[in-house]
Amino acid sequence: MRPPTPLPETTPQQQQPPPQQQTIIRKLIVEVVEARDLLPKDGQGSSSPYVVVDFDGQRKRTSTKHQDLNPVWNEQLEFVVNDPSTMELEELNVEVYNDKHMTPAAGAKKNHFLGRVKLYGTQFAKRGEEGLVYFALEKKSVFSWIRGEIGLRIFYFEEAVEVGGAGPPQPADPAAEPPPEKETRIFEVPIPTEIALETAMGPQQPPMVIVEEAPPVTVHPPPPPHYHPHPHQYDHYLATHQHQQQASEVHAPPPEVVHTQAPLHPAELRRMQSGRVGGLERARVVVRRANGDYSPRIIDGKFPGGESERISTFDLVEPIFYLFVRIIKARGLGPNENPYVKIRTGTHLVRSKPAAHRPGDPPDHPEWHEVFALRHNKPDTAAVTLEISVWDAASEKFIGGVCFDLSDVPVRDPPDSPLALQWYRLEGGGGGGSGSGEDPNRVTGDIQLAVWIGTQADDAFPEAWCSDALSVSYTRSKVYQSPKLWYLRVTVIEAQDLHIPPNLPPLTAPDIRVKAQLPFQMARTRRGSMNNHSASIHWNEDIVLVASEPLEEQLILIVEDSTVKDRVLLGHAMIPLASIEQRLDERHVASRWISLEGVVIGGGDGGGGGAAGQYLGRIHLRLCLEGGYHVMDEAAHVSSDFCPTAKQLWKPALGILELGILGARGLLPMKTKGVGKGSTDAYCVAKYGKKWVRTRTIMDSFDPRWNEQYTWQVYDPCTVLTIGVFDNWRMFVDMDKEKPDYRIGKVRIRVSTLDNNRVYTNSYPLMVLLRTGLKKMGEIELAVRFACPSLFPDMCMVYGQRLLPRMHYLRPLGVAHQEALRGTAIKMVAAWLARSEPPLGPEVVKYMLDADSHTWSMRKSKSNWFRIMAVLAWVVGLAKWVDDVKRWKNPVTTVLVHILYLVLVWFPDLIVPTMFLYIFLIGIWYHRFRPKIPAGMDIRLSQADTVDPDELDEEFDTIPSSRPSEIIRVRYDRMRILAGRVQTVLGDFATQGERVQALVSWRDPRATKLFIGACLMVTIVLYAVPAKMAAVALGFYFLRHPMFRDPMPPSSLNFFRRLPSLSDRLI
Repeated sequence: MRPPTPLPETTPQQQQPPPQQQTIIRKLIVEVVEARDLLPKDGQGSSSPYVVVDFDGQRKRTSTKHQDLNPVWNEQLEFVVNDPSTMELEELNVEVYNDKHMTPAAGAKKNHFLGRVKLYGTQFAKRGEEGLVYFALEKKSVFSWIRGEIGLRIFYFEEAVEVGGAGPPQPADPAAEPPPEKETRIFEVPIPTEIALETAMGPQQPPMVIVEEAPPVTVHPPPPPHYHPHPHQYDHYLATHQHQQQASEVHAPPPEVVHTQAPLHPAELRRMQSGRVGGLERARVVVRRANGDYSPRIIDGKFPGGESERISTFDLVEPIFYLFVRIIKARGLGPNENPYVKIRTGTHLVRSKPAAHRPGDPPDHPEWHEVFALRHNKPDTAAVTLEISVWDAASEKFIGGVCFDLSDVPVRDPPDSPLALQWYRLEGGGGGGSGSGEDPNRVTGDIQLAVWIGTQADDAFPEAWCSDALSVSYTRSKVYQSPKLWYLRVTVIEAQDLHIPPNLPPLTAPDIRVKAQLPFQMARTRRGSMNNHSASIHWNEDIVLVASEPLEEQLILIVEDSTVKDRVLLGHAMIPLASIEQRLDERHVASRWISLEGVVIGGGDGGGGGAAGQYLGRIHLRLCLEGGYHVMDEAAHVSSDFCPTAKQLWKPALGILELGILGARGLLPMKTKGVGKGSTDAYCVAKYGKKWVRTRTIMDSFDPRWNEQYTWQVYDPCTVLTIGVFDNWRMFVDMDKEKPDYRIGKVRIRVSTLDNNRVYTNSYPLMVLLRTGLKKMGEIELAVRFACPSLFPDMCMVYGQRLLPRMHYLRPLGVAHQEALRGTAIKMVAAWLARSEPPLGPEVVKYMLDADSHTWSMRKSKSNWFRIMAVLAWVVGLAKWVDDVKRWKNPVTTVLVHILYLVLVWFPDLIVPTMFLYIFLIGIWYHRFRPKIPAGMDIRLSQADTVDPDELDEEFDTIPSSRPSEIIRVRYDRMRILAGRVQTVLGDFATQGERVQALVSWRDPRATKLFIGACLMVTIVLYAVPAKMAAVALGFYFLRHPMFRDPMPPSSLNFFRRLPSLSDRLI
């Protein structure tokens, strides 16, 4: 490389001021808007609150609002973010206090605490994306009495500030003026500091201690022997040093000069500090031990490696070594038309893509910018040579090459920086001639490349061409991100000035409805009601749709008249989603009027009135994008995320979930290649939260080994990680064709079942339910670890918090409505990921998200029935045990139960503690049978091993059905039989409840008289007899010996069965 050109000398008239450098700093703005319903703390039913905000060692406060329980500040507090890379780990503490100086009550000694809010950097938004968020004030301790909430608007932005250019004016000294620059780029020669000069000349001078008692004489340290600056630069350095020294004497404490002793006496350090006292100077000697400022110390700081997703350990998977070759460009090549690079080792021969040329570059400067990753086995390739050669694609002429001994190739382990690129000479090329007498060592150009040995944890691996995969984008590993989904709430209030057709039937009110449309969805309101006093039509109905960022679509509102058979379109309006207000809580959103225009129909379902752009009335709407909801794209019981849409409402992450996808074993052939040869090109997809990962595709292998590791941040442990395996088909078709990938199987792992910081390495079977039945497609090997730094109390507090965001409870959505919105969200996620490169097919997304979980299945119905029976099994077991005790099948147990019953009756205070002690002992007992590994798919629980083929065919049938009418008739009859059984069970439940009501409803007067008479007798007996004696008598009567029992049902049961129900009134 060329050395930098020395700067030319200039005259004083050419001098320019020193350049002003700009640096980018990040600022955090905390706008304290208002507080609501604060607690009175001044003794007179009010408070004088103010807010204190603490961030990154900076503390600021707002003004005080005198005696106001609902204060409004609207003040912005500005903070500087010292390290933007660790901003997400910083805490923002907002505390509200009552000002004691404005408290009318006498004796106020401190500012009373009114509440606090603790936020984290993950909840901060960029400027322009912020919103007003109301946070509930939290307690400082268990005994604090706090209420109310505070509204904050928090955002950050980047700002360029000028540093280094400003300073006091310098005297016009030609010797101290720096020369001007003629080029746009400025190369400034640095001046060594005083410490650097002292360090440079330290080894050449003997150690000594100087004590000065007279006024000091300014002595400038000489430059080191090897430093020879320009004379003007050195004079400028002396002038700057003198100015700084004078300023420090006026505005700063006396400077400290540190003189180091020789290493012969490390136990002491003498520091000389000079100061001016009464016009004189004196010396002060400070002695410090060796364990002072020069000893190692523990620093307090937050590093992103603890909670960031960029973890490069890769300790869950087996390291696979690759030989990485990064080819960048070449220069000075011989005559060629289209050069390419060929890489050859003992087991691999790969070829790069054709070279590209930058506009304006000479033709002998081609560029490739390509990385190759070749499988590398150290024992087998220790003596192998790596050959990198350049060839002409048109004539297949050898241009030149370079060789490397693999034993000398360096090994790079992350987090090492990337290996520096080097220029290597290409030798042995033919140049411009074709004779055989050319020099084989002739240099034919240079090539810039880097060669190193690394693992799959290398930074270049995701974008590299791998030797175990094809050179297409469909085979590379990728990380995807789901789109940000919002709930769009459209409140249709009323419409005015509509052009309703006059030719309506007599005494018929018009059926006016509003239809809202977005991609993949459409919703209509109910029939509007007309006002007798005006011509307006009212609905006051909410329509909730799903919108996806970047919010480029438009909401289409169509007002239509459905009075007649053919709908008449009365007008439409188009509203850009980007113009709709976003809200994060339940605050009120202002409504607005939207003008309706004419509709241009191109083959619609009805006629329309009015031309395009014509005013056809107006509609009153309230529109908002709900950021306080979590948009469901997974079933609630297998969801991997419960965070709201607005990132400002997210809680800090609890830990890190690490997944190591090791490989698969024994996969079945999914396609045929050639004559009778089976093949499988498998890849793995994992989904947790908004993050999707896809491994590379291993070509033509039944036992693929991926050995890739990924991480996710965990915000809620009660979530599920889903891993699926698929066979790649898209790499064999053109871009304009669509070939779905075949599913091989999937596994779900619940995060809450994982112990903290424990690695689970297990093999899970891959099961697929096909039309022909259950089939095992192979096994997948996984390594999972949940790293949670704070198990207590953060993790324990999560189990007591609400599962869904706050808006789901303030304004809940119906179950059926939310399921319909989930289907729309799945379509949006599938469409978004299908536009990625490589695309993640819709069939993959729908299979991972269980898009068909709500469809009817006889197998799933049986499974749910047996699950209910398993839940009630303990109740049945307890009833059987009580019956055995009552029948004296084990006399010892029955006697012990009698004794325990007597103790509990005589000491009733022990009933509740005994019950909880019994539950505790049950939990301790079942600890022996706890699962050792995370559970996968259960075929018995799913009733997949005993499913009937016809039921499977019904489960895979489409809607509407594609089967013949005879098969549909048989299935319908079977459904009727099953529904009849369910109907009978529901009727029995209703009958028992109605009999209980008949005890006092006088439907059977005799039964009611007997019942209330028995209640009166029991009341008299219990008033006369002590309660303990009555309880003992009742218990012993219930546990009496069988010889005193009648085998027939008791009279009380016979009486209950004779009570009437409402079943006799059914038609």
